[in-house]
Amino acid sequence: MKFICDKPWLKADLGGLFEVLSWAPYRPGFVQASEIWWREVRNEDLTENFDAIHWLKTEITSCDPVDCVCFLTSRDVLLHHFSSATVEGIRVDTLATVGLGNVEAVGSRRGKSSGFGTINIATQVHVNMSEMAKIEALTIIAEARTAAIMETEITLPEGRATGTGTDCIALASAIDGERHDYAGLHTALGEAIGKSVRETVLAGAKSYQPNLPRLKSRRD
Repeated sequence: MKFICDKPWLKADLGGLFEVLSWAPYRPGFVQASEIWWREVRNEDLTENFDAIHWLKTEITSCDPVDCVCFLTSRDVLLHHFSSATVEGIRVDTLATVGLGNVEAVGSRRGKSSGFGTINIATQVHVNMSEMAKIEALTIIAEARTAAIMETEITLPEGRATGTGTDCIALASAIDGERHDYAGLHTALGEAIGKSVRETVLAGAKSYQPNLPRLKSRRD
């Protein structure tokens, strides 16, 4: 994965066409893409009447057209983090922006009043994966994200923070080559994914922590 940051854009070049699974606001679901982008937006722009999906599509189509998936973030895209891990010859690259303005403890909800901020993770796996393995890999990415956030020991009245209310993940896997049917924690693929994501998100979370506002519960 190669990437370039030119505010307000952060663009990751996958080096070719990859299969991407995500719930990103631009081209979510199972698609093919050669790049994964981030578009930075100001907190003050994120009003209740702001149609972020339509605005993002317009912003992207005004650029040179590419096959991309795109995140939306209020985190400064200059403050991105990257980590690569290789296990038994399987390489996994992860690029992420980590904002913690709306951290949550899973199973509770502070709500929109808690502010803006999100964790956007793009993980590139340099092997072919079955559909089942891709879905399993998303759980590994989410688990690694959660483990990293819990390691920061950010505590809310509802419990230890586990993520934010608007986290997003994009998984890119190779189109060709020997297909991997499993991506669990007992596999080399799962280990590489977990290591790459956990290291990336932890670095990003630690860089954001000094900027955390007073954390309010939903009851405040």
